[in-house]
Amino acid sequence: MTDTTTTEAPSPAGLRQRLRDPDYTPPIAQAVPLGIQHVLAMFVSNVTPAIIVAGAAGFGFGSNSPDFPNLIYMIQMSMLFAGIATLFQTIGMGPVGGRLPIVQGTSFAFLPVMIPVVAGGGVAAMGALMGGVLIGGIFHFFLGTFIGRLRFALPPLVTGLIVLMIGLALIKVGIQYAAGGVPLIGKPEYGSLANWSVALVVIVVTLLLKFFAKGMWSIAAVLLGLIAGYVVALMMGMVNFGNVGNAGWVAVPMPFKWGFELSAAAIIGMCFMAVISAIETVGDVSGITKGGAGREATDREISGATYADGLGTAIAGIFGGLPNTSFSQNVGLISMTGVMSRHVVTYGAIFLILCGLIPKVGAIISTIPITVLGGGVIVMFGMVAAAGINMLSDVNWNRRNMVIFAVSLSVGLGLQLEPGALQHLPRTAQILLTSGLLPSAFLAVVLNLLLPEELD
Repeated sequence: MTDTTTTEAPSPAGLRQRLRDPDYTPPIAQAVPLGIQHVLAMFVSNVTPAIIVAGAAGFGFGSNSPDFPNLIYMIQMSMLFAGIATLFQTIGMGPVGGRLPIVQGTSFAFLPVMIPVVAGGGVAAMGALMGGVLIGGIFHFFLGTFIGRLRFALPPLVTGLIVLMIGLALIKVGIQYAAGGVPLIGKPEYGSLANWSVALVVIVVTLLLKFFAKGMWSIAAVLLGLIAGYVVALMMGMVNFGNVGNAGWVAVPMPFKWGFELSAAAIIGMCFMAVISAIETVGDVSGITKGGAGREATDREISGATYADGLGTAIAGIFGGLPNTSFSQNVGLISMTGVMSRHVVTYGAIFLILCGLIPKVGAIISTIPITVLGGGVIVMFGMVAAAGINMLSDVNWNRRNMVIFAVSLSVGLGLQLEPGALQHLPRTAQILLTSGLLPSAFLAVVLNLLLPEELD
């Protein structure tokens, strides 16, 4: 580690230049708050996928559930391995790591593939998911050797459609959570005024802070919106602290806690999504170097960041965690602050690791009512879809590209909305195709490579 910390007071121009150096370490009084700021920007998005996967599997909700500790464990692993994967990026090991201020976290992008794998299967379904996460992580790691060669097959038409489909696949989950969650479907409480009022508080506070506040108030708008909704839910008697007192102070991750099973659907889905995640990481690395240092990313930085993505995901899979990827919201934070120091993000990673080793932190997070979380994910998932539309704005909308988009969207979204149309296919094929994301992406890639540039 190159320590360029100095006791001299640099000139404003000199300080700006140092902040653009990834090896520069600001004084600890500045570095720690800046690192915590990175954690605040990604914290909610990082733990949410674990809660969603547990809900899809059918365990973890309700403090009286015998499987409730498993939800706490999943939240812990989300924090712990996000921190470990971030250290892979900032400190690095040999070829692994971009050695840039890259923040890693649990990826929303994998949810459309993970949810069908575990749907209704309880804890018993987690072994197949972890098998997919581990093998998908290994595949993701090896993508680092040739990631640059894949970019020709993924223009904005393809990547924009993929991101749009991720958002569309998840929006239904946000509405279900805001209405009270899957366990209440079919019951009078589902969609009650009490549930929706709490979710709306989260949405309104988030929007007000995002557009009318500045600095960290704006950056942490979703987190603060969730806190506001949580306070309202607490006053309405919707928060249960029963398991916080029972949770321990220290716990260590357990290898193969959920068992290990080879599922074709999980493995194929995870490997496919690893390609998407790798392309996202290429964009994030480029965004960091352009926004923070005013230069292009090097091949070494891109390949190292991809290696770290895969290694972090594979290790998380061994210990019951979910796939990790670079977090785009932190790229924007770097552009805004101009702080390129990777060691700042290292402090944030250490904070995440400490939280992941303390079960009480996971227990407190698990007290968030599902309707509060629903308000937050409605905003977050909508932003995913909006990001896809923004990427599609760079497309030249000639007839060829319109046909590719139309066919890919229609087939993918149609199969997602009407999964019964594939009831005669094997279970593995049903899981892969009714995700909507995989058929859309496959068709978009193939059609883009095969169709001529000009259509009469």
